[in-house]
Amino acid sequence: MRTIAAPRKPELADIFSLFGEEYRKNHKLPLQHRKVMFAIGACRTSVLGGHVDSCDNCGHKRISYNSCRNRHCPKCQNLNKEKWVEKLSCSLLPVRYFHMVFTIPAELNRLCLVNQKKMYDILFHAASQTILTLAKDKKHLGALTGLVAVLHTWGQNLMDHPHLHALVPAGGWSEWNGYWKNTRKNFFIPVKVLSRVFRGKFLAALKKAFSNNELKFEGDIKPLEQPRNFMACLAQLYKKGWVVYAKKPFKNASAIIGYLGRYSHRVAISNDRIQRVEGNTISFSWKDYRDACKRKTMILPAEEFIRRFLLHVLPCGFCKIRYYGIFALRTRKTDLKKCKQDMAIKETRSKFEGLAWHEALKIITGNDIFKCPSCKNGKMVLLFPFSGRRAPP
Repeated sequence: MRTIAAPRKPELADIFSLFGEEYRKNHKLPLQHRKVMFAIGACRTSVLGGHVDSCDNCGHKRISYNSCRNRHCPKCQNLNKEKWVEKLSCSLLPVRYFHMVFTIPAELNRLCLVNQKKMYDILFHAASQTILTLAKDKKHLGALTGLVAVLHTWGQNLMDHPHLHALVPAGGWSEWNGYWKNTRKNFFIPVKVLSRVFRGKFLAALKKAFSNNELKFEGDIKPLEQPRNFMACLAQLYKKGWVVYAKKPFKNASAIIGYLGRYSHRVAISNDRIQRVEGNTISFSWKDYRDACKRKTMILPAEEFIRRFLLHVLPCGFCKIRYYGIFALRTRKTDLKKCKQDMAIKETRSKFEGLAWHEALKIITGNDIFKCPSCKNGKMVLLFPFSGRRAPP
């Protein structure tokens, strides 16, 4: 029976260490999945190497192991999240913001798994163009707005559930009048209009991808390779109501930044949700949104747990946070600058800009990693580094 020592709470790395090798033997995995499993399992262990420090005052020695820095690792995201939140706060305008969620029907989940990069690109394109196009319409706002979109591919039970979290300002830049135009209502676009336009743009892009032979069809969706079956599937999706959710506007930028920061660098499951590893089963907590958001415990075989986690490994180099409209990186210096000048807002820089990682960590946590943990007076200096036992796959 395989278990984790009682005083220590189990982590995702423990699960991959205990069951990863067996899972790799029984399944044919893409290289990206193997890399993620290796990185998480070896994170902050001697496998990745590290260094030995010594106090220049009392001689106390400390061994530090290297982090994997993989974006799917739950232990390596906090510093990146804080830096991203701080950088975003320097770009946002002091206006109200909406939190929107764009979700695609479950019928497309399998197609997304087989064509991750293409389908997620379509999701980003359809959601962003829906907001920007409707905002420019004089019936709704008649101005250029923007959005910051973050991709999530999972639900609380770790099953595939692709959706976008979007930050949208309650207003936009009016080119006609040359000033910032605020929305009059709680939300400037009716949700029904949003969902219909989003559905139309997504399915139009999906149809174009099929015509250009940019989609792959494997397993259960193999029949969709035939044009007749694919068009029949599209017809059913056009009849279905798509879900677009818009929350009430936040009062200020700091509130929405803190809220969105919890989504920006989140992985499929955090270590604090994993409860127990007993035998070949994994227990973790989850929130059941269909049952009044009650907190429950789910128990899965280790093989199924790892399978569900790997569903959410993104393609290599895929960008999961994207900026559009006035926040777009290529036009931010012009469009966003106009808005700030109109509001008499000075340009600000991130407090982490130009700082080393340990300096940024000290600002965030208040802990100085170079201060001796034993005598509290000395400084930890590097004695020697040591390399890892093996290279990643």
